[in-house]
Amino acid sequence: MSLSAVHEVRTAAPFVRNTLRAIGVVGLAILAILVVGADVFARAPLGQAGYGPELAFPSAAFPFGTDEIGRDVLSETLYALGSTVSRAVLATIIVLLFGELAGFAAARLGLGLGLVLRWIARVLGAVPPLLLALLAIALSGADYAALAAGLAAVPLSFARAFDRASNADRTANAEYARATGIPPSTLFRRDLAYEFRDRITSIAARAFAAVTTTLATASYLGFGVTPPARGLGLMIAAAQQYYLTAWWIAAFPALALILTVLFARLAAGLEEGERP
Repeated sequence: MSLSAVHEVRTAAPFVRNTLRAIGVVGLAILAILVVGADVFARAPLGQAGYGPELAFPSAAFPFGTDEIGRDVLSETLYALGSTVSRAVLATIIVLLFGELAGFAAARLGLGLGLVLRWIARVLGAVPPLLLALLAIALSGADYAALAAGLAAVPLSFARAFDRASNADRTANAEYARATGIPPSTLFRRDLAYEFRDRITSIAARAFAAVTTTLATASYLGFGVTPPARGLGLMIAAAQQYYLTAWWIAAFPALALILTVLFARLAAGLEEGERP
């Protein structure tokens, strides 16, 4: 590849990233509207059997078709999306507080204590978050699935935030600020403000994508909310015997899940080795 071609690629990359990030943010905004207005957009009440004929193919009357007991798949998908997203938002808040914020603060504690906490986070982070979440749900119950998913994602988030704060503390600007007598608490507040100002969108979006995947998988395996409330994972799992004969029962919830995670990953800016 010629130098001019390399330059063109490097010049185009920020534009591509920003465009993809904008698509992700807009997509998440649309999903948020659907979730908030689920009762308005849904055609049938939650779990209403016999709303239409059983296993009706998608049509103008039933855009997403109906399931084996005549429930409107469009309405059920909207309700399941709301159930999954609302729990994912709660889990994301947990990650931001106990992962990002706590990790950033731990990096400014005494060297020994901070390193011990980081080591613990790295050890726990070596375990797939899904396994940690399933263990926590099994011990606490399905009602705490959001808490479990959030806590399962905390270790890796904590370690990443710790490393970023440590690197920021070793920069020339930080060394100069300390040499001029600026208190450590002031430096911490400044760096934390910069961290969340510059990265909060990508951090939250990446955490949201991770916990959404965990919650949907746990729901698919039966470790989620119980009927009549259903998450997207449970809808997909319940349609297993109809995958080939009535594909729409699982396809539309799966599409909603894919778009949710995809938009979140795009909004995160395709970070950590995923940049084009």
